[in-house]
Amino acid sequence: MHVKIPTDRIGVLVGPSGSVKSTLEEKTGAEMVVDSDTGAVEIIAGEDPIMAMRLAEIVKAIGRGFSPERAYPLLEDEMLMLDVIDLSRVCNTKSDMARVKGRIIGKDGRTREITEKLTGVGISVYGKTVAVIGNPDQIRIARTAIEMLMDGAPHGAVYGYLEKKNQELVSSSIGDL
Repeated sequence: MHVKIPTDRIGVLVGPSGSVKSTLEEKTGAEMVVDSDTGAVEIIAGEDPIMAMRLAEIVKAIGRGFSPERAYPLLEDEMLMLDVIDLSRVCNTKSDMARVKGRIIGKDGRTREITEKLTGVGISVYGKTVAVIGNPDQIRIARTAIEMLMDGAPHGAVYGYLEKKNQELVSSSIGDL
């Protein structure tokens, strides 16, 4: 299995003295062969091929700007997944890209923080993408909020949507008890 990540994220994937790479290999039983010149990462499955697939998700998450600590839950919780939203589909220029990324992040990171808090996801804005880690329901709600921001919806409307969906998530999880 092969995953390509930006070369400036290789150091984060490998970690100081290879610590992140060894931790991931130890936890998954898979092996990573990292080409630091091209950003290509080959994942060689160990005993459990599913763990190799989870490792590929973590490598992609780190490549999309998540710290290893924020990506590790992808290993522990099988309901979590990574979703990557490509911003280049709505951005034609560098200034468009900066504006849209700024809307998603918000002043001092406030919008991203509110979205994470109300949906329970992790969000990373990196390069031309927004990556989201969460369960499928959380990702669906966060993706809708991010797409609303990309399309120019007022922040207040997005916060209102998130509050409403947060109430639905809370009441559905109470119903599960």
